[in-house]
Amino acid sequence: MKKRILVAPLNWGLGHATRCIPIINALITQGFEPIIASDGVALQLLQKEFPQLTHIEIPSYNITYAKKGSLFKLKLIKDSPKMLKAFKAEKKAIKKIVADYKIDGIISDNRFGVYSKHIPSAFITHQLQVLSGTTTWFSTKIHHKIIKKFNECWVPDNLDAPNLSGKLGHIDTPIIKTKYIGPLSRLKKTFESPQYDVMVLLSGPEPQRSFLEEKLLHEFNSFNGKVVFVKGKIEHSQTKETFNNITVVNFMTSNELENTINKSKLIISRSGYTTVMDLAKLSKKAFFIPTPGQTEQEYLAKKLDDDGLVPYCNQNDFTIKALEKVKDYQGLTTFDYEVNYKKLFGLF
Repeated sequence: MKKRILVAPLNWGLGHATRCIPIINALITQGFEPIIASDGVALQLLQKEFPQLTHIEIPSYNITYAKKGSLFKLKLIKDSPKMLKAFKAEKKAIKKIVADYKIDGIISDNRFGVYSKHIPSAFITHQLQVLSGTTTWFSTKIHHKIIKKFNECWVPDNLDAPNLSGKLGHIDTPIIKTKYIGPLSRLKKTFESPQYDVMVLLSGPEPQRSFLEEKLLHEFNSFNGKVVFVKGKIEHSQTKETFNNITVVNFMTSNELENTINKSKLIISRSGYTTVMDLAKLSKKAFFIPTPGQTEQEYLAKKLDDDGLVPYCNQNDFTIKALEKVKDYQGLTTFDYEVNYKKLFGLF
């Protein structure tokens, strides 16, 4: 009988779910039976990717952004009682799932309550240091307390330089047994003739996702090149419309996304870590617009700009003219890193 491994990504945009796709595929290849648990668009995405697997809805954290980036931290603090209640409900749900489905191991991607004292549990994160401005020491301490509840911590990055996460994913003293498993991406590089001048790749919680969508559609309305615009809205069926030089799609499957990114000269997106890993895997030129108020994305965008790889600007400052900077930057490149999944899954 195959060992059952519960894979549970956080529903915060699509990044946590998409970076679990190579993990789920590897579990299947290595002879395990993945059981998927999440909520919202993260669960919907994985249902579309793996319709043959068992999917379980678990309590939602109901994370949303403030309308103003400057209020991001304040809103998280205000929502913390609601989130603590969700963690408790999540722990209770996981205890029942482990018993009902006879789960043999757990892989949690940033879901704090998805672990068990009775079976091996791994926590995936690229944030061993949680940047939150003046409260970084406090948010990092809380995160470390959560990580200690797991048997292992898996960091999707290289241990040494060069690496993508910088000080986010690297600290002097490990909290628990930590494995650097290399950048994770479900995508593969192919050598295609360019079909699009620009691909806009949106993701992340509302309302900031919609704010950026509205701004970019307005900006690109007078753009001369060919643009494909992926809204990052997981809906029941795919929709596609074309006006002027822009093709707008609500969402794409992994295969469609891989094909379209490979056929695009330039990618405009948030600087979420999963997006950074995907674009590095495909060696793409990019331009980043970090989510207002999200310190992690702001740090990653600045780091990659300072490294001479990808330019960025703030959401309110973006204009088509800003893209002229791209020619002076190297673009992202991946590292020669193959994950030894057999060894990694030895935990189970």
